[in-house]
Amino acid sequence: MRLVLATRNAHKVREFESLLTEHEILPLPDNVDLPPETADTFAGNALGKARAAFAATGRPAIADDSGIEAAALGGAPGVRSARYAGEDATDEENLAKLLREAPAGSALAYVCALAYVDEDGGEQLVEGRCTGTLAQQPRGDGGFGYDPAFLPDDISDGRTMAELEPAEKDAISHRGRAARALLARLEG
Repeated sequence: MRLVLATRNAHKVREFESLLTEHEILPLPDNVDLPPETADTFAGNALGKARAAFAATGRPAIADDSGIEAAALGGAPGVRSARYAGEDATDEENLAKLLREAPAGSALAYVCALAYVDEDGGEQLVEGRCTGTLAQQPRGDGGFGYDPAFLPDDISDGRTMAELEPAEKDAISHRGRAARALLARLEG
């Protein structure tokens, strides 16, 4: 199946291409405007983007909204993960703010809501989670966003998400889990 991916984030495109190899991932056309991420939930933002991509292209579309939740911060940054240090903040600025505000060793969860919308009016929504703790210092140059400071519970050797090989990360990540859940729904 050909799926339009409702994102302009090149990192996410690469991840979903490797996670959904059974399907052809089509880039979002340049002329398609996505709605702002103003929902209070990852699911609300993901559904809004998938619906917009489907409406603009007429093709089955998928969209995710994902981020990190820090228990020490009451679940923040949550849906504001990409804008945690400000509207135009870089990944490095967002990570630096998290490291300033949450203590090392505190509980974290990566969350990914993945939405699917098709021509039959069908909508699917799944969620993937990956739990871990906050590292003392960022390490590794793989991944993006908060990966250099995320110590996943599923890996016992102390590596951050940014130090994992892509296949290792895909096996445990929030996006990997959400993608496998969506595939199971579409195939079932």
